[in-house]
Amino acid sequence: MSATLTILSLCVCGLTGCSDSSGLGGGNGETGLAVEVVAEGLSSPLYLTAPSGDSRLFIVEQVGRVRIVENGELLDMPFLDISDRVLSGGERGLLSIAFHPDYASNGYFYASYTDVNGDTGVERYSVTGDPDIADPNSDKLILSVEQPFGNHNGGVVVFGPDGMLYVGLGDGGRGGDPLGHGQTRSTLLGALLRIDVDGGDPFAVPPDNTFVDDPDGRGEIWAFGLRNPWRFSFDWETDDLYMADVGQNRWEEVNVVPADSGGANYGWNLMEGAHCFADDFCDVADLVLPAVEYGHGEGCSVTGGYVYRGDAIPSARGHYFYSDYCTGFLRSVRVIDGTAVDERSWNVGALGNVLSFGEDADGELYILSSNGRAYRLVAAKEG
Repeated sequence: MSATLTILSLCVCGLTGCSDSSGLGGGNGETGLAVEVVAEGLSSPLYLTAPSGDSRLFIVEQVGRVRIVENGELLDMPFLDISDRVLSGGERGLLSIAFHPDYASNGYFYASYTDVNGDTGVERYSVTGDPDIADPNSDKLILSVEQPFGNHNGGVVVFGPDGMLYVGLGDGGRGGDPLGHGQTRSTLLGALLRIDVDGGDPFAVPPDNTFVDDPDGRGEIWAFGLRNPWRFSFDWETDDLYMADVGQNRWEEVNVVPADSGGANYGWNLMEGAHCFADDFCDVADLVLPAVEYGHGEGCSVTGGYVYRGDAIPSARGHYFYSDYCTGFLRSVRVIDGTAVDERSWNVGALGNVLSFGEDADGELYILSSNGRAYRLVAAKEG
């Protein structure tokens, strides 16, 4: 199937009006942002990524497949198909993959998925001699986490700027965190994990993890207080960590901390966004409060994205793009010293239910939709 170019809209007026204070629009003939379709006919595309220096796009389908877009074509043969070992549906399925920083030499990549028992598995796979085909039988289990309920799986795996593998896990599901996982460091649920997949078998706990010497905590935990991180990413220029955490009844949030801020408590279930959740008063002194939040009058489930660092849209560099599953808006913001500035809302046409964002090897951004399409974010030109 050939990639289809579809420019959907050019509008630049945003949450702060039509000011050009953010630097978006007006330069080099740019009049705003648009999207173009790079693949369609996908089955619930939940993630998009690429190895360093690789021009291909690797798209994760929830059912348990990874597809490749190469030279504008969606290849018929999946790169990986583990659908026979994935429980797919709702918030479960194959949720993301991460290529090892040395993928070009070792051929390793890591997948986070829901196994047939409903639990989270993180496995390592290897590419075959054909660069477009991975070996499904090369699986090596890295981490398994029991899931008490069927939702809030998190599911992102990302190699950070330090070469460690970061694993995002939700609180285990149901409403209100009934098992108290968010504020409990003795469980891996409701937490962001940081592990060294090169330092041990199947991994080592980095000695600089905050709770490595805590007798009441798990050493793998890098941060905690999460409800359902969907999704998180690093700004490759500043190394800041952007964490979108799905709210419950009222508030959606995006948190921003320096990458080396181990031990951060994102507040759930004491807080929902910047607001006390269960009580009229809550102590926020040691909590990370969101840089961005919005209420459920504007959406229902935040979809985290990326800080743009590509070359195709120079005026968008440094802007973090995110969306909402229900309303499908596209927004951007810059975060300076923890404060959101230049908030913008972009009319790029109907995107459907936005499932995820993606980033290619050149830092260009993509939007993945329940309509089975993968869109590339592009600059809209005059005329």
